[in-house]
Amino acid sequence: MTDLSSSSPAVTQPEIAGRSLGQLALLRFRRNKAAMGGSLMLLLIALFSFVGPLFSPHSYDQVFPSYVAVAPSLKPFPDPDTLHDVADSAAKRARLLLENFEVKDGTFTAKVSSNRPIDERTVRYFDRVNEFKETKIAETAPDQLSMVLTGHVSQEYFPFGTDSNGRDLLVRVMLGGQISIAVGLAASLVSLGIGVVYGATSGYLGGRVDNVMMRIVEILYSLPFVFLVVVMVVFFGRSIWLIFIVIGAVQWLEMARIVRGQTLSLKRREFVGAAQALGLTDWQIIRRHIIPNTVGPVIVFVTVVVPHVILTESFLSFLGLGVQAPLASWGTLISEGARNMQNAPWLLIFPAIFFVLTLFSLNFVGDGLRDALDPKDR
Repeated sequence: MTDLSSSSPAVTQPEIAGRSLGQLALLRFRRNKAAMGGSLMLLLIALFSFVGPLFSPHSYDQVFPSYVAVAPSLKPFPDPDTLHDVADSAAKRARLLLENFEVKDGTFTAKVSSNRPIDERTVRYFDRVNEFKETKIAETAPDQLSMVLTGHVSQEYFPFGTDSNGRDLLVRVMLGGQISIAVGLAASLVSLGIGVVYGATSGYLGGRVDNVMMRIVEILYSLPFVFLVVVMVVFFGRSIWLIFIVIGAVQWLEMARIVRGQTLSLKRREFVGAAQALGLTDWQIIRRHIIPNTVGPVIVFVTVVVPHVILTESFLSFLGLGVQAPLASWGTLISEGARNMQNAPWLLIFPAIFFVLTLFSLNFVGDGLRDALDPKDR
């Protein structure tokens, strides 16, 4: 007889894969439709601002004198009905008479005449206007009193219209997004780096050191922000880097107070006492245990700081203390649009739309991160 008990195969239990806290937080964040929609919108705005200029035929400072404050349109400029008047105006500036003008398949033919010999450099007057390009002499009369010019009609597209200086508003909105987003991220990183270390150090050391460090924060809080900006602009001049430094140097104060509050509750936890028993120094405990455990609230607060920084930069640009022409941010574009709101409302509408969408998206993402990283929401 065979021993059935010894021949029966062992039953193996399937392994259960666990999930880390980060995976659980990411799963909760993905379930938040508003946060995911905000993340997608931020991605699209970032691609529009940073990748869009690579595909635009215009630069942010390129001026089109023939298309000043034109309304948004998907049709190409110029209007064919206006080309004869443009050619006649160019001929008059060259002191010539336009006898005939025709346009066919994007190529124009103009016959000009004069009561004295025509200089071949006359073609420059036609190329100086935005409607014509690559003008050349096709035929010259033997007496040089008449000349036939040919060239191409230059078609330009302005989906967002142009500003009061004849610059493409689409490209300038892209540039404004680059500067506003860069200012928001750079100033937030500055406040993050200074505020987290300062607040964690103050809260962990406590006692007299904490009192002195917090009094310094309160003194800096009492300084008027606009007055500080004006003083720095007077001494160092207007610069985009100055905006980064000024906004970052003020925003870290709130970050330091939040991290200090988190640190006061963390330093009484058991893992901090265990680290002290192992002989770790104060800086090692702050770097390895305190700061990593404040990441959740800090990340949520950063999503609030970024739109606040963008608003601050827009406010400074609105006052004329921000970026200077020909550069532009959403704040300067909105300021210019507000001055021309009655005559050219599109100058205000388009930058305001992107500005509002960015702020709403950041708020939705911040709410989603707050819910995902909340340890009580399991």
